[in-house]
Amino acid sequence: MLHDTGSFDQEPTVLDLYKSVTKDWSSLFKYIHALSDARRRAELDRALAAEVSVQAAEAARQEPALVTNFAWRSILVLLTTLIAQSFLEPSNRQPSLGASLYIFAFGFAVWAYVNDEWRLPALPAFKYTPETLIIRRLPIMLSIILAGCAFGSFGEGVFTPLNVTLWTASIACLFWGLWVKQPKWRHEVSPEERRKKILWSALVLGVFAITVFFRLYRIDNVPSEPFSDHAEKIQDIYDITQGQYKVFFPRNTGREAIQMYWTLLVAKVFGSGLTFLSLKLGTALLGILTLPYIYLLGKEFGNERVGLFALFLFGIAYWPNVISRIGLRFPLYPLFAAPAFFYLTRGLRTRNRNDFILSGFFLGLGLHGYSPFRIIPVLVVIAFIIYIFHIKTQEAGNYALGWLYIIVVTSLFVFVPLLRYWISHPAYFDERALSRLTGVSNIPGLSVELPGPAWQIFFSNLYHGLLVFNWDDGNIWVNSLPHRPGLDIVTGALFVIGVVLLIARYAKDRDWRDLLLLVSIPILLMPSILSLAFPVENPALNRAGGAAVAAILISAMALDGLVTGIGAAGGVSRKFIAYGLTCLLFASSAFQNYDLVFNQFDANYKIGAWNSSDMGRYISEFSAKYGQTDSVWIVPYPYWVDTRLPGVWAGVPNRDFALWPKDFAGTLDVPAPKMIIYRYDDLETENALKVLYPDGVLTRYTSPLVGKDFMILLIEK
Repeated sequence: MLHDTGSFDQEPTVLDLYKSVTKDWSSLFKYIHALSDARRRAELDRALAAEVSVQAAEAARQEPALVTNFAWRSILVLLTTLIAQSFLEPSNRQPSLGASLYIFAFGFAVWAYVNDEWRLPALPAFKYTPETLIIRRLPIMLSIILAGCAFGSFGEGVFTPLNVTLWTASIACLFWGLWVKQPKWRHEVSPEERRKKILWSALVLGVFAITVFFRLYRIDNVPSEPFSDHAEKIQDIYDITQGQYKVFFPRNTGREAIQMYWTLLVAKVFGSGLTFLSLKLGTALLGILTLPYIYLLGKEFGNERVGLFALFLFGIAYWPNVISRIGLRFPLYPLFAAPAFFYLTRGLRTRNRNDFILSGFFLGLGLHGYSPFRIIPVLVVIAFIIYIFHIKTQEAGNYALGWLYIIVVTSLFVFVPLLRYWISHPAYFDERALSRLTGVSNIPGLSVELPGPAWQIFFSNLYHGLLVFNWDDGNIWVNSLPHRPGLDIVTGALFVIGVVLLIARYAKDRDWRDLLLLVSIPILLMPSILSLAFPVENPALNRAGGAAVAAILISAMALDGLVTGIGAAGGVSRKFIAYGLTCLLFASSAFQNYDLVFNQFDANYKIGAWNSSDMGRYISEFSAKYGQTDSVWIVPYPYWVDTRLPGVWAGVPNRDFALWPKDFAGTLDVPAPKMIIYRYDDLETENALKVLYPDGVLTRYTSPLVGKDFMILLIEK
């Protein structure tokens, strides 16, 4: 029967046993062998219970009943929200009119919902997975011993063959001790079903190929130039090549380790070296690795079609595309948030212990990635609170606490290296997060006072953070187009409709998954919202990257509901209209996102970035001609190019080319040839160098971008 927990807790009948045992010779022989073996009998019981549960779940899942009349209210809602969102675009910004149209659309959306025209796809049915409460004691004991030894051996804050072996072995033993072998329910597939599955797989692969195109197209020049954070990353990766296998990289207020080792692997595999391209290619690939879990989340909160829609909308979206191209750790937040959230939600739906192990694994792994991911443990705890609040039985509540314990333990085992570093060096580990939250910095001279009462700043940040999807994505030009909506017109409009429909459905059905998805939005935004010391940095697409996962998932759910509502009745013609409209929306979304990334963002980024590649080219030419770079310098200037970056372009990633004015005279002792690069309007430097090198040849590099010229002084004698 179906309890209030929402879990199928159906006992197998004698008929179920007969059907299971006699479906093929293999099942019959397994049953005969189990009669004399208690362990095999227990496994058979679990397999039978699981099979019955799957069948019951499939039978119970029902899509919402929709009216047969044409869904004109839904069409009106869609058109109104699209027009409303278009009035929030920077090129046509009329916020009062846009807000008014949205309010009008809200009413029609509720009307469409009440009249069964536009309903979100049915959530997957709950499934009961038998929980034996059995663990393998020997592997668990081994995992604890190995984890303790690994914890002790990470005291120096570096990876070594010994501590990595101990650490990975402890995780493997933990999996061995906790993992439950799940029986597979075999379903006979007809030729027609097999054909449909092949066609669907081909469609998914086709959509995936489109998303890969959006992630990798022009990765060599969009974005065009690195900035100071990239120089820090190159230095960290260079340290690894010199044998410094750090768990945490304290340079530039501290960075977790995954991106450094991943980029080095990418550089080796693709032969791209310690370059800006390696950084960008590495993070773009991380963005691609996120996409399968976007599809799985769509299935978990709807069906395969929702997964396909989510895959497309997320894969082409400007927001996740830009933060995946920058070459910094930004995509690591959604990369690990998506699987952690997926396995958590599926685990609570199916009561499958293995899902909680995997959720804990990705939770611990994500903590090695990008600091905003540290909000995910909070989301996990809140998810369990929501789940327990909605269930009615003590037994399920006890199980839930056990599952939470599994997630916590698994994540701690994966977190061991950083946990030890955190205990040993809390100032370095906490610097970046705490300096944003409190303004207190461990670096002398960098502490600031909050610009007002903390609670006022928090609620102001919360308000502005929630506007990131449809109004303003902040002012950080290096990873966004400042002051435009974070979502395109189509996805933004669908997101608003989806939120309204989620609220309406939760008010009616009280399914904890609807509430969890709604609550996840502000929680995943928190790394941006909690920038209390620097509220001007909120919203920030990089620190809010995890929220893009939930927001675009909601948009995909809304689109699926629209397609179902329009095509529910009326035969082929209605379905043609539904899917034709979907293709039109997809094409419009793809066109706008392409323009946002490859035209608007590219052009705006070039205005803000300094052309270190041009300087690097001159250094490369000097090196090719004279066989050296030790006699090449760049004179620093406030808010100008980072003097480490031209060397990265020239294949010299481990040198800062800075030459300060106080050191000008010292260059006289360096034999020619020499080359000095300086800013075109730095007249003090120019006059000083003319005195030192009256016979030097001075050339001005003229950039196609205004204000990006620089001077080159060449001394050959």
